[in-house]
Amino acid sequence: MGDGDGGSGGGGTTGATTGPGMGVSSSSGSGGSNGQTTSVGSTSASGGSDATGGGDPGTGGGGDGGDGGGAPAVCPETYSNPLLWQDLPDLEVIRVDDTYYYTASTFHHAPGAPLLRSYDLVHWEYVSHSVPLLDVDPSYDLSGGRSYVNGIWASTLQYRESNKTFYWMGCMHNKGGGWVFTSKSPEGPWEKHKGGCYYDMGLLIDDDDTMYVASGNNTISVAQLSADGFSQVKSQTVFQTPGDLSGPLEGSRFIKKDGVYYIFTTQYANGEYVLRSTKGPFGPYEMRPFAVRVPYAGAPGSGGSPHQGGIVQTQNGDWYYLGFNDSYPAGRIPVMAPMTWNDGWPSLTLVDGKWGGTYPFPDLPCGSNRVKPPVTKDTFAEATLRPEWEWNHNPDSTKWSSGAGLTLQTATVTDDLYAARNTLTRRIEGPVSIGTIELDYSKMQNGDVAGLAALRDVSAWIGVKKASGGARVVMTNGVNMNTSWATTGKGTEAAGADVSGGKIWLRVEANVRSDGGGAQARFSYSTDGTRFTNLGNTLSMNKNWQYFLGYRFGIFNYATQSLGGSVKVASFEVTKP
Repeated sequence: MGDGDGGSGGGGTTGATTGPGMGVSSSSGSGGSNGQTTSVGSTSASGGSDATGGGDPGTGGGGDGGDGGGAPAVCPETYSNPLLWQDLPDLEVIRVDDTYYYTASTFHHAPGAPLLRSYDLVHWEYVSHSVPLLDVDPSYDLSGGRSYVNGIWASTLQYRESNKTFYWMGCMHNKGGGWVFTSKSPEGPWEKHKGGCYYDMGLLIDDDDTMYVASGNNTISVAQLSADGFSQVKSQTVFQTPGDLSGPLEGSRFIKKDGVYYIFTTQYANGEYVLRSTKGPFGPYEMRPFAVRVPYAGAPGSGGSPHQGGIVQTQNGDWYYLGFNDSYPAGRIPVMAPMTWNDGWPSLTLVDGKWGGTYPFPDLPCGSNRVKPPVTKDTFAEATLRPEWEWNHNPDSTKWSSGAGLTLQTATVTDDLYAARNTLTRRIEGPVSIGTIELDYSKMQNGDVAGLAALRDVSAWIGVKKASGGARVVMTNGVNMNTSWATTGKGTEAAGADVSGGKIWLRVEANVRSDGGGAQARFSYSTDGTRFTNLGNTLSMNKNWQYFLGYRFGIFNYATQSLGGSVKVASFEVTKP
C-alpha cells in the first residue's frame, strides 16, 4: 500500500511513467479477469525512426545519430513488457520537450528518488537522485532506531516551464516530514526546501502556473500550493472511495487535458481508476474504471495485473499508460501500453483482451544511442558513485571512498547485517542476474565480516570472515527480519573454507522470476577470478509484498570487535547466464 504513481503536469506537456533499460523479450502470460477495462484494437507494428538531437538545455542528452555524423540509431518495430525488469515502483514520468524523465520510490535507501531519462520511452539511463541524502531523522542514519520500509514512498516529479525548474515533492513515510527538492538540471544539484506532507502525492502545474497536489488514501484531496510550491493555500476533499470497491484508492497522479482535470488512482494491487472533473481542480469528480484486473501477457515470471501508474503524451500526440507489476522477489517493475481518449475518458489498448507482451515501438526517434547503456562492470574509477547505486540508509561518508576501486572501512561494530552502516546496494535485474565482486581483504581486522549479499528481509550472503589472523570464506543463510523490521535471525554459517592471499571473487546468482522457476539465489567464490566453487545452500527468496522492495545486491563490511579494518572492492560485475 501507499505506492502509486505515474502522471503528467499541467499545461499539456507532461506526464507518464516507465522504467530504464531495454525491453525484455516476451511470451504468453496469464492474469485475472478483464474487469471493466475498455479494449482498443492493437495496431500494426511500426519501424524505428532516426534519432534526432534536441532536449531541453542543460539536460546532458546525447548527440544525434552517433558521433561524427555516424548512422542514426534504428530501434526494433516493437517493444516488450516489462520495460525494465528492475524494482522501480511508484513511478511517475514527465516529458520536457523531446525528453522523458522518470522517478521512483526508494524507501530507506540513500540517495533517494532516482531520476532516469529517455528519448523514446523504451531505452532509459540513470541520471541522478532528486534526494541526495535522507537527512531528515536520525533513524535514517541507523542511529537510535532504523527506518526500514519508511522514507520515500509515492512522490511526484514535474517540470515548471515558467522558471525552468524541476520539482520533486514527497512526504517521508513515518518519520521525516514533507520536502521539496528543486533543480535547474536533471543532473542536479538539487536544493532542499521544507514542504507540505501529502500521502501518495501527484503534482499538477496548471496552465496559469498554479500548482496543485492530489493525495490521500481512501479519501482523495486536492491542495492548492503557494507560488513557490513550499506551502499550502487551501485544501479540499474531492472524492471518497466507493464502498463497493475492495480497497481504498490511493497513488494519485494529476493531469489536465483539454480543460478537464483527471486524477488517476490505484486500488491496490490490481486496479487503476480515473477521476474526472469538468468544473475545475476541486471537482466535483466522477469515477470510471480504467485498468482493473487486466490479464497480462508479458514475459513469464514478470508478474501480472498491471496497476498504479500514470500517463504521458508524446511530442507527436500519442498517449501511453505506464503501470507496474507486483513481481516479487524482483520487486515492482514497470510495464507500458498505448492508450486512447474517447468522449473525454481514457481507454487502454489491449491485445486479445490482455495487456500485451509486445506493442508497436512508439512513434519517436530511436533513443538507444542517446542514453548511456548500463555498465556491466563498475571499477569505481571516479570519486562519485554511479547513480545505479544506493546505500542501505544514509552512509557514514567518512568511512568510504571511491576511485581506483571502492574502499569500505568498517563503520559499525555489530553482528547484525541489518544494523551495519555503509552497505552499498544495487537492484537485481530479472529474470536472472549474476553479481560478482573482486575483493581485496588484506586489510581486514580480526572480527571483520565483508562480502556480497542477496539483500531483503530474508537474506543470505557470501563473504570473508577474519579471525585469529586467518581468513575464511563463508556462506551464511537465515539473515531475517520480521514484518516490524526487527532482526529475527543474524544468520547461520552453512559452509566455509579457509582462504589466503588477500584477494577473492565473490558471486551471487539470483533468479528473481515470480513464477515457479524463480526466487532462488546461489553463492560461489573464486581465488583466481576464473574457476568458481559453489558454497553453502540455496536461498529461497521471499516473495511476500510487505517489505515492498525487491531483492538487491548488497556489498558490505562491518566489524564485530572494533573499528579500523577495511576492504577494497576492485570491481562489481553483473552478467546474464
